[in-house]
Order: sequence, then C-alpha cells, then structure tokens
Amino acid sequence: MNRKILGILQYILFLALGIFLVWWSVGKISGRDWGEIKSAIQSANYVLVIPVVAILLLSHFSRAIRWRILMEPLGFRPSVINTYLCVLLGYLANLAIPRLGEVLKCTFLSRYEKVPADKLVGTIVAERAFDLICLVIVLAITVFSQLDIIGHYATTTLRAIILDQSGHFNFVKLALTLGIPLLLLLVIRYFLHRFAHVHVIQRIKLMLKGIWQGLTSVRFVQHKGLFFFHTALIWICYLMSIWIGFKAIEQTSVYGMKASFSVLTMGSVGMIATQGGIGAYPLLVQETMMLYGLNENIAKAFGWLLWLVQFFMVLLFGFLSLVLLPVLNKNKYEKPGLHPE
Repeated sequence: MNRKILGILQYILFLALGIFLVWWSVGKISGRDWGEIKSAIQSANYVLVIPVVAILLLSHFSRAIRWRILMEPLGFRPSVINTYLCVLLGYLANLAIPRLGEVLKCTFLSRYEKVPADKLVGTIVAERAFDLICLVIVLAITVFSQLDIIGHYATTTLRAIILDQSGHFNFVKLALTLGIPLLLLLVIRYFLHRFAHVHVIQRIKLMLKGIWQGLTSVRFVQHKGLFFFHTALIWICYLMSIWIGFKAIEQTSVYGMKASFSVLTMGSVGMIATQGGIGAYPLLVQETMMLYGLNENIAKAFGWLLWLVQFFMVLLFGFLSLVLLPVLNKNKYEKPGLHPE
C-alpha cells in the first residue's frame, strides 16, 4: 500500500510541477508577445519535421539494439522488431506516469518473447547508468566548448551570489551560499548512516548500488564495441535532431552545433524534471537560447515547437506500437488468457 501511495504522490508531484511551469511560462505572455510567438510557429518550415522525426526514431531503434545487446549475457535474444516496438511503447507510458515506461516495456517484451520481466531490471539500470554518464559528457562538452557564453553566465550568476545590491562583497551571502549545500550534504550523510535500517534509506542505497552495478555490468557484454557505438549514436541523433530543428525557424537557423549541445543538455534535464518534459523542457530551452541573444518570444516558440514534435511523435508511434505488437505476434502469446478479446 505504501508503494502505491508513494507512486501516486510521485505522479501528482511531477504532473503538478509540469502544469505549474506551463502556467508560469504562458501566463505572463502579453497579447503582442502572443502574436510574435504565433507568427514564428506558423511560419516554421514543417517539412523539416520529417527528418527530425526520422532521426529520433533512429535513436530509439539504436536504443532497442543496445538493450538487446545487454540481454545477450542473460541468454536472451528477442526479435529486433519486438524490442523496438516495446521501447516506443515505453516512451508512450512515460508520458502518463514517470518511469512507468521502463516497467511496461519489460512487461510487454516478456509477454511476446520468452524473457522473464524480472530478469530485465538489471538491463534497465545499466541503460540509465550509461545515459547519465552520456549526459555528464554532453554537459562537459557544452561548458568547455563555450567558455565565453557559459563563462559569462556563470560570472554573472556568481556576482549576484557574492555581491550586494551596491556591488560590494557580501560575506554573509557567500557564507550562506557555500554553507547551506555543505550543511545539507552533512545532514544527508548523517541520516544515511544513522537511519541505515529505515526502508527508504535502504532503497536509496540499493539504487546507488544498482547504478554502480549497471555501469560495471558492461564487462559481461559480448559485443562491447557495438554497445558503445549505439550508446554514442543515440546521443548523436538527439544532437542532430536539435541542429535540424534550428533550421525550421528563420531566427534560429543561424545557430549551430555549440548551441545544439546547450539545448540538448538543458532539454535532457527538462525531460527528467517533469512527465515527458511538459512545461520544463520548453522553459529550459527558452532560457538556454536567450543566453545566445535570441528574442524571448522566439526562444519560447522554438522550445515549444521542439517539445511538441517529440510529444506527438511519441503519441503516434507509441499507439502504433500498441496496435502492431499483438498483430505481429499472433502466435507468440505465452498464455491463452493473454489473447485480446
């Protein structure tokens, strides 16, 4: 019962945060600003949606191949098409409830292939662990390739932290800024040690242990080169979809690969922050593009355009996968009771 309540609370929290960010972002738009945003969206080159969707579908296909590679040491080789459709279905489920997609894609693959769902948990942990490493690498590339832009932003933020309104050094502000995170880390460490017997603390430790095990599990993979190739390809596809997306709007067509890295970094954070990135993704993309001098309204239009393309793509191909799976696997149901009515 506690897990169900926790799951419901998590769902409500993510959804509420997404709705709040949408309201906060859209609520302050004036009538004139609406006109500029609407004009940017209407004049966008929607032909470019086709290659963007194609590249994103390729990234999901590459993710399916990588997942299949992780299953090989367990003795399982499900069909590529079933694995791919289950991955797409997982993305659809994540729009409804955070992290549900990971569970659902394992469940469906178990249904249509002789792969026990419980044995796939380790592969999901491994996938998430390597995605986290990739995000850190993308962040590092973003920062070190754009020290002029990121550095200026960091300097401005730092000045706001350590200086008062008159521009003088404020020791109290600095002490609070450095002291609060340090104190928080000490408190977390104390609680992890003092209440190690508590169920929630045990789950946190198990999660951290699982991430480490996921990272080290790659040593058992037979095709390591192929695994790392698809890991890189997934993120390259993400990057290229943003780069092509820039060409869809006239005002953003001047931006290149460096800005694409920044959007990929912050957009990924937005996808993690709320269900399917609702509210958070377009807002973070907007704030990122404003660092490059893009007009706020155009930046907002670009952020929402990128998110909407991904959202409707997941809806369309997710539901298509839900229809195709039983059609392509008429004779693969493990149990008679699983046949559709």
